[in-house]
Amino acid sequence: MKTILLAALLCCSAAAIAQPDAYRIVYNVHLPDTSRDDWEIFSMRTDGSGKQNITQNPDVAWAYYAYGDKLYFISDRDNCYRCFYLYESDAQGKNIRKVSDLQLEDSWISSRNQGREMVVAGRQGKDIRYQLFLIDITTGSYSQLTHDTAARYSDPCFSPDGEQIAFAYKARKRDKSTHDEIYLMNSDGSGLRQLSHYPADNPSYKTYGYKAGATRWHPSGAFISYLSKQDGRHSIFGITPDGKKQWKLTDNTLAEGWHDWSPDGQWLVFNSSDIEETQFHISLMNWETKKQQQLTDNSFKSQQAPVFIRSAEK
Repeated sequence: MKTILLAALLCCSAAAIAQPDAYRIVYNVHLPDTSRDDWEIFSMRTDGSGKQNITQNPDVAWAYYAYGDKLYFISDRDNCYRCFYLYESDAQGKNIRKVSDLQLEDSWISSRNQGREMVVAGRQGKDIRYQLFLIDITTGSYSQLTHDTAARYSDPCFSPDGEQIAFAYKARKRDKSTHDEIYLMNSDGSGLRQLSHYPADNPSYKTYGYKAGATRWHPSGAFISYLSKQDGRHSIFGITPDGKKQWKLTDNTLAEGWHDWSPDGQWLVFNSSDIEETQFHISLMNWETKKQQQLTDNSFKSQQAPVFIRSAEK
């Protein structure tokens, strides 16, 4: 009954929502009953058809970004369990190459300069953890951008003009009495400033879950979207770059999570679930009309973190 209710609440008919045919959606699926923790990357059309596993490798692989028809994902293939590195592939999951020797944290990533330079959360040894680095996509060379090793930086996202970076930040990463907030800084690491302020009186203040994270910048540059658990469920929120306006982006009554914007800013794709987060689906929203369509079925319980990629189909 819960599954039927979830589908009824989230799903519009395919005829009720126009499709952004220039893109496909890649997303992450946990395969059950395998010998190891196996996360695969799937791809589908924006109407939910044509689903296919494009990685087919027994690793932990998570797609976190795409530029044009290039997919960027983290993977522990050929490395220790959950020792992540950055990989690139085409939209079909072929021509895979390791981009850099910098070990990464499990974090969203972003690029600027026509996809030539990427900002990531990386690590070096045991002491340098959750610091921001810039990676040259062509050569794989990298440079460290932040140097406060007591702090945690994650989920960095360039502004559309590449001049600023939004990210989740915790000043003392080992302090369990504090939590992440959305911060902004200039792309050279200067001008650090706090944007979000989690309400201390919210019922979810002391519960497990994101307080602020998974930052994505709307292509218009008008606001930054992020994930936060408030009032008992995860939802997608927006905040302006000056921090003066903060609001819940969608009017869903169920849980929402990791998300991405189409390059033209007209579409929002996100993973949605029941409040207990026992069944995850990928949903697509027309940002202008707010009409939604559930794109996945119950073949897998964990279907998460969708990303738009330019379709290679003619």
